[in-house]
Amino acid sequence: MTEAPDSAVGERRPARRRKAATSAGAGAPAGTTGENGTSGKAGETGSPRGARTAAAPSARAAAPKPAKQPKPESRLALVRRARRINRELGEVYSYAHPELDFENPFQLLVATVLSAQTTDLRVNQTTPGLFAAYPTPEDLAAADPEELEQIIRPTGFFRAKAKSLLGLSAALRDRFGGEVPGRLEDLVTLPGVGRKTANVVLGNAFGVPGITVDTHFGRLVRRWKWTEQEDPEKVEAEVASLFPKSEWTMLSHRVIFHGRRICHARKPACGACPIAELCPAYGEGETDPEKARKLLKYEMGGQPGQRLKPPADYPGPPAPPLGAE
Repeated sequence: MTEAPDSAVGERRPARRRKAATSAGAGAPAGTTGENGTSGKAGETGSPRGARTAAAPSARAAAPKPAKQPKPESRLALVRRARRINRELGEVYSYAHPELDFENPFQLLVATVLSAQTTDLRVNQTTPGLFAAYPTPEDLAAADPEELEQIIRPTGFFRAKAKSLLGLSAALRDRFGGEVPGRLEDLVTLPGVGRKTANVVLGNAFGVPGITVDTHFGRLVRRWKWTEQEDPEKVEAEVASLFPKSEWTMLSHRVIFHGRRICHARKPACGACPIAELCPAYGEGETDPEKARKLLKYEMGGQPGQRLKPPADYPGPPAPPLGAE
């Protein structure tokens, strides 16, 4: 029998060594780790099994915990926060007042009807001429509709407003002896007079406490989470339950003042707000103090107010008459 050359024997022995090395990792799938820390796949190095086992608890510990939900505000906490806001606003707006010029209940009633869908400033610039022409309910009830419309035209919606003024003046003349009644149930029977207007008249001409839910008031009390209601009567009822009745009228003035000067609808001046720490909506507007101060209006921004004849303690200049702006 012919012997194989030495070179042939040398080729078979390495093959057996490779087979033995492969059998050491037998049963381990490709890419897994054997006992010596080498990968079951030739040429790859794996991590020790112990290292993988230790990494799993660490990953679980690093998982973020769900954020805690803030506790709902209790009724007592809401009342306390609401009353503190009212006190703070009372210090800031110690001069708060109705921003319509008037000398008697009839003038306030007429001015409030005219204030719908316009500014108090525009009403105050219009009513001097109106009351010079028609000083009493009897005079206004007998006015020529077209002449009345021309006088009140600057307030907008002048035809509808003229109709309301003629109707309420006739009702005052015919049903109430030419006097404005001092009861809400009577006031709301007058043409053009709703609950908001009635509360303005009662609170400021008769001293009967009432809450005035205008657009500013409704916006702010919802921002402050005093209520979630949209209907004005429901807003009035829920807010009224937070305060003593004696506070209702001045509360209305303070909230409306704040809404017109600082807590604007589109861009509130959060950085200049005296009740920022009590406000759940802080941050909806400008928080930089310098930028926020530039957003302030009326006397807070060094500008004229809305009344041509403001109260003596009002710290800003009076509004200019019509045509002098």
